[in-house]
Amino acid sequence: MNSNRKTATALQYDKDNMIAPKISATGKGLIAENIIETAKKNNIPIQEDPSLVELLAQLNINETIPEELYQAVAEVFAFVYRVDRELKK
Repeated sequence: MNSNRKTATALQYDKDNMIAPKISATGKGLIAENIIETAKKNNIPIQEDPSLVELLAQLNINETIPEELYQAVAEVFAFVYRVDRELKK
């Protein structure tokens, strides 16, 4: 098994309707490449954090992230917010 296969996880969060972010897509290899390509096509910021992706990839699609990962995921959303704000200038 190739341990260098790319892994990607997409998160979804609606602060008005969700307690915590949930996994909207996850995969390795070609699926990961498709997730990344879809994000790029839709101008969704991408943050590379292999250790966080490894933890998130263990969750199922539509599963809410566990409380232990709130801080790390909050940092991702802060990054996305900053990038989004910069792009709108």
